[in-house]
Amino acid sequence: MTESITNVLVADDQAMIRGGLVALLSAESDLRVLAEADDGQAAVAAVRRRRPDVVLMDVRMPGLDGIAAAREIVESTGGNTAVVMLTVYDLDEYVYSALRAGASGFLLKDAPPEELVRAVRTVAAGDALLAPSVTRRLLHRFASLEVREASSELAALTERERDVLLEVSRGGSNADIAANLGLAELTVKSHVYHVMQKLNLSSRTQLVITAYETGLVCPGRDGATSEPFGGVGAAVRNSRGESA
Repeated sequence: MTESITNVLVADDQAMIRGGLVALLSAESDLRVLAEADDGQAAVAAVRRRRPDVVLMDVRMPGLDGIAAAREIVESTGGNTAVVMLTVYDLDEYVYSALRAGASGFLLKDAPPEELVRAVRTVAAGDALLAPSVTRRLLHRFASLEVREASSELAALTERERDVLLEVSRGGSNADIAANLGLAELTVKSHVYHVMQKLNLSSRTQLVITAYETGLVCPGRDGATSEPFGGVGAAVRNSRGESA
């Protein structure tokens, strides 16, 4: 059986770090580095040309920063290219902004090499990835948010689509949601797709954040999971609406 290859783009303005990431990923038989970029604009342009499966993106780069670039990439590819943000700065605002932009993961640059490799494979399979410590801080932020007015934002959703969004926010896979709601898995996939379209979102992580920001789900209430992003490697399954 032919081994599936995951194509990766590495974006970092520091040549030494970028080279190290390229060497690390190139040593894996199932990963292939298609291109490199030294700023956000170059990363966006390279994604348009090469259509990688995954982008490893530095948060702070000259010109177009990593978060803005991630937003453009997720929107332009419809979530078909997953973005993992890398940074030396363990700041909540970076994490939150990256996830709102549609990033599928957030890792610190001092993470062990095997964790970086695992992150690429995880998001390529359609899962999102956050360290448990980051998940706990996000939940604290969700709990302290002033809830947005949800009536107009979610009004376009049918009752069943709201049910599906609620299940997504709890970290359920399509199979989990299908079992909980008594639906076929393909029907759940269709509902997830339509919710994303109606809310103008491109990733499952964005759906979760919207559910919390609008008050559809609150931490510790309404059956909300204590870890909506599921911890390392489990997280919100499949930014493309498919079960992992």
